[in-house]
Amino acid sequence: MYDGAMAELIEQLGRLPGIGPKSAQRIAFHILDADPDDVARLVDAVREAKARITFCSVCGRATETDPCRICGDPRRDQTIICVVEESRDVIAIERTREFRGVYHVLGGAISPIDGIGPNDLRIAELMRRLADNTVGEVIIATDPNLEGEATATYLSRMLADLGVTVSRLASGLPVGGDLEFADEVTLGRAFAGRRSVT
Repeated sequence: MYDGAMAELIEQLGRLPGIGPKSAQRIAFHILDADPDDVARLVDAVREAKARITFCSVCGRATETDPCRICGDPRRDQTIICVVEESRDVIAIERTREFRGVYHVLGGAISPIDGIGPNDLRIAELMRRLADNTVGEVIIATDPNLEGEATATYLSRMLADLGVTVSRLASGLPVGGDLEFADEVTLGRAFAGRRSVT
């Protein structure tokens, strides 16, 4: 269909997560139609991000400073660690302004189908962080999907004998959702995680 530079551009864009063949084509044509200065800024931004962004040596979060802003903040509660799959999960939790502890980014989730096992994640680094017995609670905040649940179960078993409280984020019905459209698993979790209002 396409050859040369256009085929290469579409192929490289298609390798990005969440970008299928049609989206890759659309983005490629957008780039071709864009002002050359805009394209140059995009290329510069990608190069700059790749050159400057690293991973925090403490939590594993993508950052420009090491340790990251959260790990280096003395106001954060270092005795509570929230374990997440990816750096973007930290941003989602931070937006709530509810959590004042620190994080640990695993770098993914256990997925045998994709060839990702526990040794491919930052679990050993988490265990090292817990070795000095200063952490009192580990909150497991992996995604509520098959891979996230498998990871949460594995972590729960690993942490069971360490003398720390292990908790899992509650899951259930979204705000503004209708009961009739909730699937059985979500509705079941909502019932299991119910709390008293009196």
